[in-house]
Amino acid sequence: MTRYVALLRAVNIGGGSSMVMTELKEVFVSCGFDGVATYIQSGNVVFGCPETDEVAILAEIDRGIKQRWGRDVPVLLRSLDELDAMIAANPYLDVQTDHTKLLVTMLSGDPGADKQAALAAPPGESGTLTLLGRDVFVHVPDGYGRSKLSNAFVEKKTGVVGTTRNWRSVLKLRDMAAA
Repeated sequence: MTRYVALLRAVNIGGGSSMVMTELKEVFVSCGFDGVATYIQSGNVVFGCPETDEVAILAEIDRGIKQRWGRDVPVLLRSLDELDAMIAANPYLDVQTDHTKLLVTMLSGDPGADKQAALAAPPGESGTLTLLGRDVFVHVPDGYGRSKLSNAFVEKKTGVVGTTRNWRSVLKLRDMAAA
């Protein structure tokens, strides 16, 4: 059984994006997934599944969400192995020990290495971005709240849907998936 983390984009950040995590957990259970748990209120779901085809898993999740809430919500998927590789690959761990200044924007697809140049920080921005496959590592020395290197910035520059999580959440989700 493979352990996965599903990351829903733009859930519970205002407007009509509200989802109760207990209901989201019920949706995943009804999809036939095992060991379902949610983390905080921003659409993070850890679960087990014998299926390894990401497209099939996402289709089942999309069906369940649409049936319950009647709308499409972008969902990104990472396996435990992918999370482990992501954590090992973070290029900023040696330069930043304050994990509140580290984030990852996980993308729904690989935009291609040629998009790295498009991710150059705008003038006056102290942060940096590094694209590795489907993940964009974000280092914001002045904090994410003041940074222009938002999820919307990354999506615009790569042309790929993504969702951003802080490093603490990434580590917690990895631990939950490994348990």
